[in-house]
Amino acid sequence: MLQTYFRDRPEPGRSLQHHIHERLVDAILDGALPPHEPLPSSRALAGMLGVSRNTTVLVYQKLTEDGYLRPVERRGHFIHDQYIRQHLRKPLKTRTASLFAPEAAPTPWARLLVSTPSRNPNIVKPANWRDFAYPFIYGQTAADRLSLARWRDATRLTGTGHHAPVWMVDQVDADDPMLVEQILSRVLPQRGILATPDQVLVTTGSQNALYILARLLVAPGRRVGLEDPGYVDARNIFAAAGAELVPLRVDGDGLVISPALRGLDLVYVTPSHQSPTSVTLALERRLALIEAARTHDFLVIEDDYEQELSFHGAPRAAVASYDNSGRVIHVGSLTKTLFPGVRLGFVVAAPELIAEMRAYRRLVTRHPSAHDQRAMAIFIAEGHLDAHGRRLRERMSRNWGRLMAALADCLPGVHVTPTTGGSSVWCRLPEGISAWDVNRRAARRGVLVEPGDIHYLGPAPAGDRLRLGFSYIRTERIDQGVRLLAEAVAELGG
Repeated sequence: MLQTYFRDRPEPGRSLQHHIHERLVDAILDGALPPHEPLPSSRALAGMLGVSRNTTVLVYQKLTEDGYLRPVERRGHFIHDQYIRQHLRKPLKTRTASLFAPEAAPTPWARLLVSTPSRNPNIVKPANWRDFAYPFIYGQTAADRLSLARWRDATRLTGTGHHAPVWMVDQVDADDPMLVEQILSRVLPQRGILATPDQVLVTTGSQNALYILARLLVAPGRRVGLEDPGYVDARNIFAAAGAELVPLRVDGDGLVISPALRGLDLVYVTPSHQSPTSVTLALERRLALIEAARTHDFLVIEDDYEQELSFHGAPRAAVASYDNSGRVIHVGSLTKTLFPGVRLGFVVAAPELIAEMRAYRRLVTRHPSAHDQRAMAIFIAEGHLDAHGRRLRERMSRNWGRLMAALADCLPGVHVTPTTGGSSVWCRLPEGISAWDVNRRAARRGVLVEPGDIHYLGPAPAGDRLRLGFSYIRTERIDQGVRLLAEAVAELGG
């Protein structure tokens, strides 16, 4: 019976030792092995699986250390008694339900739920987006093998005796002091921001920061200004808090500073690379936004999620760097352009606001993973985050240049919003052509593109916009991908 657990080959990137260990644990927890008979000897198991005896010896040693097996002198390895008495994968039996009368109808969740966020308009990416040969998808980053190796080094150091005592304990509402120091000394100065530890909060990504801010600063009736088009999840977060959403116009220089700012309580802006158009907020508008906040008495949330992706010259200093009134709340990400799945971000704001955010975060998540915080602190301290940024800018600049050239050559009828950085381009299709029609026809050719209507706040969103991400697709595939996209547009008369 044991052989049935080894029919599958090890997954790519996993060692034989890990594979054998996992399969034996499965067999033990399933109760598939005779409890009073020894497992095959390490030599016999090695012969059965076609691996070296050293591999099976190490597996048995680890299973013994973890308490799954117990060695018996001259007899071999037996399943530990606790797994004979109770196989963990067999559900506990209970007769509690029999004490009550049968339920007449299913639980009325539609009446009981006070909120249904699943109904929000959201960006939906195909689950199989990796299968597309030409994925012009936004928000996913191709693996940087050198950064991945450096991250593994950082996580190994995190597990050493010097660092482990810091993250093994519950930090309650505190942040890793080493990571806070690295944010203050290495990350913020590149944005022109000077801050103190009581002005910084670590979050589970920048979106977590937006949620906490919305819960503390927004209530029914408060007016929140949002870029239109803008970031969909920010819109949903503020709407869930009861805000009255006010669309604010965006042009080639970012958010338009206009009389529409009057009467607002809060303005949300993405200045480095506006979401979704990727345009950069001009310096004069950054200064004008701060002056408007003072004049009209509103707060500004600056979401600088892609600050490092500027291809021509140094990145612009953050809006918060020009603010001396404490009205600008700076939100950033440490992992969006590194490993989006790690989810680490930060907020820089007045100490009074940070204190309340910390208290609220304690109610929701207590604190982000202390292990990941320390690993990131080591990663930054050893210079790997800066090195990753340099490599990423070089690769993204190549992709951006190749994509812009290919669009100009193959799709001259498509208007592309000029940008100087970011990880996507914003396109307007020829008149009368639907972005969703292009999406479906392009998909048949292995090209994944994202319609832009979801980003609009107004009741009649533009249906001719496409967002083309270039952070995941390989450089050498861009030209052919755009040619196939052009075929899809031509079929529709463009």
